[in-house]
Amino acid sequence: MHEMSIALEVCRLAGDRLGAAAPRLVVVGVTVGDDAGVEPENLAFCLEALLAEPPFQGASPRIIREPGDALHLSYLEVDDDDQDD
Repeated sequence: MHEMSIALEVCRLAGDRLGAAAPRLVVVGVTVGDDAGVEPENLAFCLEALLAEPPFQGASPRIIREPGDALHLSYLEVDDDDQDD
């Protein structure tokens, strides 16, 4: 099940992007192409399991389907506790 290794890499990239003083991660968006060789439902399941644990607890995955062979981290949605948002 290579979806778990992809999910681990997505979480590593998210952690690197957010850094040590990370705001709370809310959503992780991942684009998956129809020809990427990835089962989107399995990837979402793996991400849900990993995102339930620290430091991401409570974040949810959002899989974006598109034609082609794309597979990449699309966006990170964070809650920075800024009341002016």
